Amino acid sequence: MKKILFVASEANPYAGTGGLGDVIGSLPGALAAERSDLDVRVVIPMHVGKVSPEYRTAMKKICEFDVPLSWRTLYCGIYSLNANGVTWYFVDNEYYFNRTKLYGEYDDGERYAFFSKAVLEMLPHIDFVPDVLHANDWQSALTVIYLKKLYPQYDTKAIYTIHNIEYQGKYSFGILGDVFDLPNELASTVEYDGCVNLTKGAIVCADKVTTVSARYAEEIGTEFYSHGLHYIIWENRDKVCGIVNGIDLSLYDPEDPSLPAPFSVNDISGKATCKLEIQRRFGLPESETTPLVVMISRLATHKGFDLVKCILEEFLQEDVQVVLLGTGEKEYEEFFSWIANRYPSKASAMLAYNKGIAKLLYAGGDIFLMPSLSEPCGLAQMMASRYGTVPVVRETGGLADTIHPYNPTTGEGNGVNFVSYNAHHMLDALRRAVELYNKPEQWAKLRKNAMTYDFSWSKSAKMYLDMYNSLF
Repeated sequence: MKKILFVASEANPYAGTGGLGDVIGSLPGALAAERSDLDVRVVIPMHVGKVSPEYRTAMKKICEFDVPLSWRTLYCGIYSLNANGVTWYFVDNEYYFNRTKLYGEYDDGERYAFFSKAVLEMLPHIDFVPDVLHANDWQSALTVIYLKKLYPQYDTKAIYTIHNIEYQGKYSFGILGDVFDLPNELASTVEYDGCVNLTKGAIVCADKVTTVSARYAEEIGTEFYSHGLHYIIWENRDKVCGIVNGIDLSLYDPEDPSLPAPFSVNDISGKATCKLEIQRRFGLPESETTPLVVMISRLATHKGFDLVKCILEEFLQEDVQVVLLGTGEKEYEEFFSWIANRYPSKASAMLAYNKGIAKLLYAGGDIFLMPSLSEPCGLAQMMASRYGTVPVVRETGGLADTIHPYNPTTGEGNGVNFVSYNAHHMLDALRRAVELYNKPEQWAKLRKNAMTYDFSWSKSAKMYLDMYNSLF
């Protein structure tokens, strides 16, 4: 196994909206760094308007060809560049990908069917047949189905990674042939619960199915977490595994000179300066001793904000400060605005997302709260840990795999956890974290554990390589 082709709908720094973009932007380079003999390549759509001029200038057009998709014959151009030991391909068709957003268009099914077909049609034009095709989420699920059912000339292993099982690619059977270019004899491959389900089809066709944490791989086999796909996950359980994501340690670095005061695990003094900067920017009283709890998240119920809403006023009666950065559901935006107005010396909220402010909060916070109902992997808890901002998390998905409860007796553990999805259990975990904060020796040990835990992509890349090789 030496040739790997990643297929995804987004990748940072070219075009990204969240965790998938972070993963595809980092994992291929980590694999290439692990083994010099690997030929690692990635293909994503050319999201016109999202790719910066800097990267467009660096690209070269290497070929163009027609893509057959049912009754259509569609133009496709392939652009390429090299970065971090990886060859990147960009599928160009402005009708499909010159849009204001990556997802949420009325014709997403057709757009990503074209993309998936173009990936398979591209291979002879670039003179590259991968040993492993690694598709990610429903937008590229059809590459797995096409590969295994319509392109028998390729002896390529297929991996399908589920980053979030909530998004499955569900469509009416009326467009099976017209949009997805699948013959009627393949209807049973993609049929689930009375409709076309592209994720189901990819699970059935793939040689291996992965998720972004070991706990999440277990969870999606249950009705509560699977969004209806637990039967298929259970039937294919022998080929399902979980590998936790990593983070880019150079991007999330407490020694970053752009911080108000860079710091390290061996010299933590600059963290206090970052904390004071947060208090100034968010209009809170400047205090080095008051524990500062930060939250950085999309404001949605499954992120645990119903729990936060239930107990936040009670928590604010204590000697604490709370800062939120995020935007989302109107209910929670209005709640945090109200809290900030009611408790101006205790709480503040910025209803937006700003990467620079996010890094400041990671760097200057004392406690990072992430109480998700479900969390396939989660990256924010790892980012916070890098800066010594101790995570308080609910034990679910990747949160359970990456944050382990601190034991004051043994000095082991890198965070504070709670198990039940219960507001007062979360409040108890926050209070335990504050209690540790007020014990300087214990807090210093816990903070050091968090900062030195291995969240690197190198660790995850080794596990992916083992998984790939197990198929040969």
